[in-house]
Amino acid sequence: MAIQQLTITDDTLSVDLSDGRTISVPLAWYPRLLHASIEERNDYRLIAGGSGIHWNQLDEDISSKNLILGQPSGESQKSFQRWLNHRQNNDDDTE
Repeated sequence: MAIQQLTITDDTLSVDLSDGRTISVPLAWYPRLLHASIEERNDYRLIAGGSGIHWNQLDEDISSKNLILGQPSGESQKSFQRWLNHRQNNDDDTE
């Protein structure tokens, strides 16, 4: 199913699919999106003919298949923590 449109709120990721369904999942399933700024969340592009979404600034990819199957991010806590620490260190460098 191709993603036609997506909406991100403070707590939900919703996608409209080509078959007419709308799938909504908790943003907490995707910690990088949860910790992202509005600007970073809005900096996405549809990939693979709409079968996925890529956020360049966050290095995050989510497929329509995973959304349909209700599968949250498979990123390990250790990997996410490294990403978060790197992000915080970069923020400290810009202040």
